[in-house]
Amino acid sequence: MMRIVLFDAKPYDRVHFDEANKAFGFDIAYLEPSLSARTAILARGADVVCPFVNCTVDRETLDILASEGVKLIALRSAGFNNTDFRYAQEKGIPVVRVPAYSPHAVAEHSFALLLALVRKLTHAYVRTREFNFSLSGLVGMDLHGKKMGIVGTGKIGRAAIDIAKGFGMEVLAYDPYPAQIEGVRYCGLDELLSQSDVISLYCPLTKDNRHLIGEKTLKTIKESAYIINTSRGGLIDSEALLEALKEKRIAGAALDVYEEEAGIFYTDQSDEGIADDTLARLISMPNVIITSHQGYLTKEALGAISETTLENVREFAEGRPLTNQVK
Repeated sequence: MMRIVLFDAKPYDRVHFDEANKAFGFDIAYLEPSLSARTAILARGADVVCPFVNCTVDRETLDILASEGVKLIALRSAGFNNTDFRYAQEKGIPVVRVPAYSPHAVAEHSFALLLALVRKLTHAYVRTREFNFSLSGLVGMDLHGKKMGIVGTGKIGRAAIDIAKGFGMEVLAYDPYPAQIEGVRYCGLDELLSQSDVISLYCPLTKDNRHLIGEKTLKTIKESAYIINTSRGGLIDSEALLEALKEKRIAGAALDVYEEEAGIFYTDQSDEGIADDTLARLISMPNVIITSHQGYLTKEALGAISETTLENVREFAEGRPLTNQVK
């Protein structure tokens, strides 16, 4: 029987993996710590380790895992930017992932953030909780007729395009590999940033697009525009974004990810606060909404993640080709 160790496991992970495992029968252990070189020793006796998105699977970590006999890295996420999969390949350890679980979950969350931001719903909620029913300062913006800039037109981006069309928005798109999508006009990134009323990111993080939204590109964005990021935190230079917000060079931002989120997101910091000044200042701004990387967090997505991850392990155990191997 294959032994799987889930790192950075939360109660909702256990619920869905236990349910999915009824069809597989693996031996699964759930560990709270995130996977890194400091915690890799906890994988002793495991055939498979299952890290989450903010785990660090670097060379040092992989050396330890290999020495402990780990045979497979089964990421339970689509992103793999924190995993040195090339070095893993050198060590003879395949890396598999969950390329698609529920693109609708992330796309819908991005629009939930957008609506909360442009209609000032968080401010209205706090006011009415205190029996303040004034509407002063709560003037919002119609989405209908506005230009939506979609950066990245993979499965999540396409789901977002469908939602944007439903709102009656004009959709501009940028992707190095354009697709044929009805009602979408592809353009260069500079044009998209300068013309869009809403800019939403749906692309993986690579060495080429790190800080895609940074000091230079922020200067091309309209003062009335909003930025939404439910993709990867490193796509935005957080300090440059903070300066643009302070100087009122953009209208607002909604972030479900943050470039230095590891060790902060998915944890309760309410008793001690956070030492990250940039994040603390972003959270304090009235035109910023931040959620803790929860875009994927629906019952449907968690079920799909569990099933796909365990199917990836079964393919490996049975010596079959690995459908979702990172190469």
